Amino acid sequence: MYKVTREIHFCYGHRLLEYDGKCRYLHGHNGKVEIELTAEKLDSLGMVLDFTEIKNVIQTWIDKDLDHRMSLRKDDPVISTMREMGEPYYLLDVNPTAEAIAKLIFEYAKSQGFPVTNVRLWETPYSFATYGPS
Repeated sequence: MYKVTREIHFCYGHRLLEYDGKCRYLHGHNGKVEIELTAEKLDSLGMVLDFTEIKNVIQTWIDKDLDHRMSLRKDDPVISTMREMGEPYYLLDVNPTAEAIAKLIFEYAKSQGFPVTNVRLWETPYSFATYGPS
């Protein structure tokens, strides 16, 4: 089995509703995501997938939709203020935890036809969440 991993850095903000801890407040992270792709055999160029293709598709989407935005649960009361101020945000159906964002990126990569097997989102240099198929 062949595996390749692309690392992408981005900044994002979030908060967790109904959480009894510091993350209940709006705050930001310098995130790092590792996207692992797997193939049983290599393509005609000897690759699982060209790293440039991962960058062109997945990193472009992250830069456009997640980078320097607040990731918020769709019922967060701050959304109306963000909208009024013209501030960028990304809405999720669930709390925007590291686990939820890892799953979001995994599902986007899968929807674009990438043979993704694992996404690891580093929320801090010491803490990460991983999402992959069961």
